[in-house]
Amino acid sequence: MSGRPAKLALANGSVFSGQSFGAEGEICGEVVFNTSMTGYQEILTDPSYNGQIVTMTYPLIGNYGINAEDVESRGLFLRGFIVRELCEIPSNYRSTESLDSYLKRNNIVGLQGIDTRALVRQIRKQGAMRGILSTMDLDDASLIQKALNSPDIVGKDLVREVMCAERSSWEAPLTDLGRPTDFESCVSETHGPKVVAIDYGMKLNIPRYLRDAGCQVTIVPGSTSAEEILAMNPDGVFLSNGPGDPEPLTYAVDTIRGLLGKKPVFGICLGLQLLGLAFGGRTFKLRFGHRGANQPVLNKRTGKVEITSQNHGFAVDPDSLPSEIETTHINLNDNTIEGIRHRTLPAFGVQYHPEASAGPHDSHYLFREFVDLMRPSNP
Repeated sequence: MSGRPAKLALANGSVFSGQSFGAEGEICGEVVFNTSMTGYQEILTDPSYNGQIVTMTYPLIGNYGINAEDVESRGLFLRGFIVRELCEIPSNYRSTESLDSYLKRNNIVGLQGIDTRALVRQIRKQGAMRGILSTMDLDDASLIQKALNSPDIVGKDLVREVMCAERSSWEAPLTDLGRPTDFESCVSETHGPKVVAIDYGMKLNIPRYLRDAGCQVTIVPGSTSAEEILAMNPDGVFLSNGPGDPEPLTYAVDTIRGLLGKKPVFGICLGLQLLGLAFGGRTFKLRFGHRGANQPVLNKRTGKVEITSQNHGFAVDPDSLPSEIETTHINLNDNTIEGIRHRTLPAFGVQYHPEASAGPHDSHYLFREFVDLMRPSNP
């Protein structure tokens, strides 16, 4: 594939020259990397990447194409996509489209042919940074200045751009390919617990897991108030993943505070960070974040290590949490918080993605724990 010239410029003054694929244009965003070897379609359709230019560390991407079943949201919200080498001829019985065609159709700019190892080394050393990806302006000095002038994601509400617009019910369970062999489907249950899932940019495998666990699922926008949710009289409330900095989302924190002690609450990723803020804690930005499908996490309650799928750039400050909050999971790479639980109220969350898609299935038990928490015998 011989695409037109394209360049990535970073706010630190570095410029990477390669060839474009996907759409043409010019975009800015926070440049991050993901270490997964597979799952690029799920990464592309994860709304948590809103505002970011994603670099894949695995050198060859696109080899199994694109299919409709593995889409994780209603669209693509990342700003751009960078790979070492694009596979031009995908081969998979489920594939219906090439990665190049998919990005063109969704107006996402892609860049290939750069030294992604060198780029990732800079991000690891200096942190995720602002960048600009262009097929239009190829002047280095101009691009660097544009990168310097581009907005930072810190302090910005990126959730309103990706959350659903209105309330809806969810019926689809896990697919046969996506269901772990040890996760028994309870979708046939007609009187399972009623769950309100608050959408801050939710991956679709989350409501699939909840439905498979026997729950009756209603999805509501992330701006929904506690009063509106309590009026629906759910048995439990789920807090979804989502993009960016949690601290500007004061409306979400207020909602969660209004639910604590009244309904069981389970949060994932951004949902955990918002839960931590509702508990009275603080969050901080990680240097380069955790993005990949092989992050080791210690479950402190069982002593077992779980290999997890992750995508986040912020974390909860453990020193900011009150004494009634227990840290249940930690990241074994940097000891950051990966799970918290209130010692007396039915509320807990994890920083990683137990729904996987793509990723390991070590942590799917958490959906069963949420269902157990909603049983009448629990407070």
